[in-house]
Amino acid sequence: MASVRGKSLKALIRDVAEGYVAVNPLFLKSFEPEVLKDFYHEISKVQIDIRSEKFPTRDVDAIRLRNVKLQRLYSAVMIIRNFARERRISLL
Repeated sequence: MASVRGKSLKALIRDVAEGYVAVNPLFLKSFEPEVLKDFYHEISKVQIDIRSEKFPTRDVDAIRLRNVKLQRLYSAVMIIRNFARERRISLL
């Protein structure tokens, strides 16, 4: 698995989900096309992992935290897609 800035992609994605790292075009500029593709696919896997966890039915704070994580990951996916489209990088 590739690493970025001394961290594994999985750890970096968890930091994005927690809000410690902001994904923006400036952040993505240093990524190689292969690493960007791996980053994109790993985000999809983490989204699936979060969605597959048991839903906290009566815990409002846990529901909010889950939804905020998913929202951060979704916005990161959209930013990566647009960045890749501008640079003509195939993510598939």
